[in-house]
Amino acid sequence: MSHSVGLKQAIQNLDSLPAMPVIAQKLLALKLDSDEGERQMMLLIEQDPLISARIIGLGNSPLLGASRKASTVKEAALLLGLTKVKSIATGIAMMSLTSKPIGRLDPQALWLHNMTIAFAMLPVVRAMPFKLRPADDLIFLTGMLHDIGFLALAHLDSQLSDDLLTRMLIETERPVISIEDELMGISHAELGAEFARHWGLPSEIVAVLRYHHTPDAEGAQEAGPLARLINVTEKLLSATDLHEFVGHQVSDAEWEALGIDPDQANDIALQAAEQADQALQFGASF
Repeated sequence: MSHSVGLKQAIQNLDSLPAMPVIAQKLLALKLDSDEGERQMMLLIEQDPLISARIIGLGNSPLLGASRKASTVKEAALLLGLTKVKSIATGIAMMSLTSKPIGRLDPQALWLHNMTIAFAMLPVVRAMPFKLRPADDLIFLTGMLHDIGFLALAHLDSQLSDDLLTRMLIETERPVISIEDELMGISHAELGAEFARHWGLPSEIVAVLRYHHTPDAEGAQEAGPLARLINVTEKLLSATDLHEFVGHQVSDAEWEALGIDPDQANDIALQAAEQADQALQFGASF
């Protein structure tokens, strides 16, 4: 049986993938438009010492531009904003899914990459016209989850995952989706979308995961600007531990599709690199 056939059959059996962590499920289900929802979120976060520490740490980090220091989850939430805290806490809860290496895949390196992209997207978003910007919570959640397909692959077929990671290390200038197409006939983006669908995540998030390497594909409209945002940010930060080659050049047309003047490209790239460095330092403290 060919690899791709075996993998396509494995996708039919997504129940073999890990369940979404309970705290992430509870956070996602919360509505923040009432005092009760806000109180429930604080309780959930405060019950988890790891998430609490990371949210407070974020309140004290330059990553989100907080001007004061936070010593409690509540103070951090006031500084950062409730929707940001909810989506970051959800992302961090999902990071607890698996920490031990699966074959050659190091989940910690994967989460660190995802988190770096989530924060490095912010200078790109700030350069967009206000009316085109995606919602804060979606930016963080899709950033934190965008490459979860690599994790799905490792769970479904660890040998194939190892083969892919080896090829990515060797063929450093070849787009990852081209290697995946040859090796498996399916990409980590499609696998990630199936994983997100299996978890019952909103269809917009599923679409962002599916099209974050192919934002011009037919069907990518459902992803709004987020698929392109992730795609552009990954191109700006091509040196990551994942060795996932996506290209170095962002074309004028890609900037313009986000409503951004291409003359701003160099400034945005510098700010994104700075955010990425700070995110790596923040992540390394985990």
